[in-house]
Amino acid sequence: MIVGTVKEVKNHEYRVGLTPESVHELAAHGHEVLVETGAGQGIGATDHAYATAGGRIVATAAEVFARADMVVKVKEPQAGERAMLRAGQILYTYLHLAPDPGQTADLVKSGAVCIAYETVTDANGGLPLLKPMSQVAGRMSIQAGATALEKAHGGRGVLLGGVPGVLPARVVVIGGGVVGFNAAQMAVGLGADVTILDRSPEVLERLATHFEAGAKTLFSSRANLAAAVADADLVIGAVLIPGAAAPKLVTRAMLATMKPGAVLVDVAIDQGGCFETSHATTHAEPTYVVDGIVHYAVANMPGAVARTSTYALNNATLPHALAIANLGWQEALRQNPHLAEGLNVWNGKVTYAAVALALGYQATSAAEALA
Repeated sequence: MIVGTVKEVKNHEYRVGLTPESVHELAAHGHEVLVETGAGQGIGATDHAYATAGGRIVATAAEVFARADMVVKVKEPQAGERAMLRAGQILYTYLHLAPDPGQTADLVKSGAVCIAYETVTDANGGLPLLKPMSQVAGRMSIQAGATALEKAHGGRGVLLGGVPGVLPARVVVIGGGVVGFNAAQMAVGLGADVTILDRSPEVLERLATHFEAGAKTLFSSRANLAAAVADADLVIGAVLIPGAAAPKLVTRAMLATMKPGAVLVDVAIDQGGCFETSHATTHAEPTYVVDGIVHYAVANMPGAVARTSTYALNNATLPHALAIANLGWQEALRQNPHLAEGLNVWNGKVTYAAVALALGYQATSAAEALA
């Protein structure tokens, strides 16, 4: 199979779909790997490193899209990239389609086979290709929130850990999954006063056991959420419904109850955001203010630490990329029902139920695509 990767074109996105080491693995299995020149620049991987690994350097993304049977990326294809997709071509990347009707329509029109990292599952019901970036984003959310709390950035002027004689910042984490756990871990490590909200008693028990006195847990009822948000200096939105749009848990009315200069960090922004006042921002302009509350909603947070993120992501995505290249996408998905959960669009049809429901498409089962 001809496999290709391109330089990401989303604003301040420095990750890349394949590392030189991943290219080496694919080439060792007999596949031709096309790499757009400069694709690895953001992680310090030169064209020479890719060529040494067995890749073939090409001048443009257009050549990669024209020749590759499978294109491996990180972020969802931008409009110009979507226009280069062709029927039957495999796109293997993050898609986050539920809040993005324009992208979905273009992918449907292309006839491509679109496999989304974020909906691939594992035997335990987890999301193994989303997990590494959720770990990064959760940890980064505290760094970003701490910076946004500084007065020069519009915040309250509060140090997360405080100092002797001065109370630490109150950090509220909404959602106790991978993002929430990693955010809480960072905040606790910095000495903040941390409260984690979730609706699952099992998750709350696990978090309480892990953090002991280091963090408080609270059932996420409407009343508890409203009270916690009102008292917070920093709120981390870490809610995920796999493949679906995130619920709007913090309303605009709730902002009026918050302390002026408090900060909201919406890690769920890739799925539309879990704050009513959220809209996607970029690393170039990461924050904005609504009703005196600072919002951070960068849609590709892990891109800021591109080298760490790319290697963590490739550790998870490469085995499936190899399976698809070695077996063909249909046989790879037949043999691995967890990978089949990643199929979101095929042959002009939406094949992931949550996306179809969110955007008004008639869902086609992945089984039909594999028949």
